[in-house]
Amino acid sequence: MGKVLLVTGGSRGIGAAACILAAQKGWDVAVNYSTNAQAAEGVVRQIEAAGGRAIAVQADVANEDQVLAMFQKVRSELGPLQGLVNNAGVVDVSARLDEMSMARWRRMFDINVLGSMLCAREAILQMSTKHGGQGGSIVNLSSAASRLGSPGQYLDYAAAKGAIDSFTLGLAKEVAAEGIRVNAIRPGLIDTEIHASGGLPNRVKDLEHLVPAKRGGSAMEVAQAIVWLLSEDASYTTMSLVDVSGGR
Repeated sequence: MGKVLLVTGGSRGIGAAACILAAQKGWDVAVNYSTNAQAAEGVVRQIEAAGGRAIAVQADVANEDQVLAMFQKVRSELGPLQGLVNNAGVVDVSARLDEMSMARWRRMFDINVLGSMLCAREAILQMSTKHGGQGGSIVNLSSAASRLGSPGQYLDYAAAKGAIDSFTLGLAKEVAAEGIRVNAIRPGLIDTEIHASGGLPNRVKDLEHLVPAKRGGSAMEVAQAIVWLLSEDASYTTMSLVDVSGGR
């Protein structure tokens, strides 16, 4: 059996790529999804077809009861965690701050920030040597937006990802002596479905001229960095914010 990894939002985009690549590297993978069971099962089938071990597990990361049930299911079916990728996240339609609602902000922070903190808490309870665990690695998905601010489009998303940066730095120091490494990936313009969900399906093509590399990135290029941070090849890397952004 391989080490056990949970990837939130693992049914599509960066999350799905991370699941598939991690399985290729020997991880047993729990593919979390919120609503699209068919997509999550598709990722599981792809992993199993290549000889890997995976399960799909439903939970809205902003719902504590669902998250607790998810962690229990993963432990009972695959074993205790050694890896967590906090990838689940949302954007919203492009808007200025003075056009946004409180409901939008609550959704943004409930899923993107509090969901990541909740999942990290539960992972630590399984991983930490303080709690009888064997250590592990947490990779949070931030964004280049935390540096750029996303004015006039996704300012609230950028602020949420800024919170993930701070959370990553503090948590890394908090659990470093307990065998847990905590890092974050900050993707730039990546060609995934999340842009369409925010009403800008052509966003990568429209903005790639602003990227020094002159192109958008792929989900698998981000997954390569995620899986490296999970691995023992990154055994002395913690508290790092890794930009995968083509220089932007």
